[in-house]
Amino acid sequence: MNPKIFIGPMTKNVVDAIITFCNKTGHNIGLIPSRRQVEWNGGYVNNWSTDTFTQYVKRKTDNIILQRDHSGPGQGQTIDSGYTSLITDCKYLDLIHIDPWKQYPNYTDGLAWTADMIKVCNAINPKLKYEIATEESIRRFEVEDLNKLIIDLNIELGAQLFSKIKYLVIQSGTALKGNTQTGLYDKNRLIEMVSLAKKYNLLTKEHNGDYIPTSIIKEKFNLGLDSINIAPEFGLIETQTYLDHIEKDSELFYQYWKICYDSKKWVKWVNDVFDPIEQKEELIKICGHYVISYESFFDIMKNFTYINKEVQNRVTIKLNELYGY
Repeated sequence: MNPKIFIGPMTKNVVDAIITFCNKTGHNIGLIPSRRQVEWNGGYVNNWSTDTFTQYVKRKTDNIILQRDHSGPGQGQTIDSGYTSLITDCKYLDLIHIDPWKQYPNYTDGLAWTADMIKVCNAINPKLKYEIATEESIRRFEVEDLNKLIIDLNIELGAQLFSKIKYLVIQSGTALKGNTQTGLYDKNRLIEMVSLAKKYNLLTKEHNGDYIPTSIIKEKFNLGLDSINIAPEFGLIETQTYLDHIEKDSELFYQYWKICYDSKKWVKWVNDVFDPIEQKEELIKICGHYVISYESFFDIMKNFTYINKEVQNRVTIKLNELYGY
């Protein structure tokens, strides 16, 4: 199963829409929970833990691959080694993105952590497959860097264990700020990185594929990119659906903004000139999906008992666009 599209399970509605789409069309899609979204002890998406999330999806479809996105130190709610999360992931997920680079951007440290994490995972579940390297916003990799990483990991792991690495994260200029794609697409860089991956029989994956025209995504696939991650864009689909219904109700709008504002989930996505008081709607769009499982949000939801179906329909429209329907 080699999905072309991997999607963040931003909300339960997003997950349900993807499951229905896969079952109806036969397409394979990857779900890529981050540690903040779905974790061994619960996450902000439907309060799912790793095991309850896995059970929910696997009971409903065989067409979805489950991958941990950005496993590793410093990727959860608190600064940690990431190993408690990783050990649980090994028991339930199909594929793990090994990513120590946020906390250990130094090449030697990142290499050592990558090799050790793969060895730990393999000892627990020899059937697991892996994704290595990381997105440009965490650590920029040049083609030469990736080539060295591949060679060094082959030495550190040995050929048999190295063969379980399935995906290489490549970088061709994607980056997110708020609800905007700020990356500068570099076609030549994409071609060079795809060529490198093919040399070592690795599949290529690009992160932060949100808010990119479908025509550009298709161009990247035509140039050899195997798959792409899309996450916040699907969260915004649900948030925008709520906004479309409550924008004219000043009280409900303020409630939604206050829940988002108090959550502080928007802080890492904005620059220093962002004004959370003046830019209320933009703040909601940035982090509205984070608070959907909050009890305080249920007071808003009870006004729109029919809205889940509308959200799922909008998600399906986006999926149809990506798959050319």
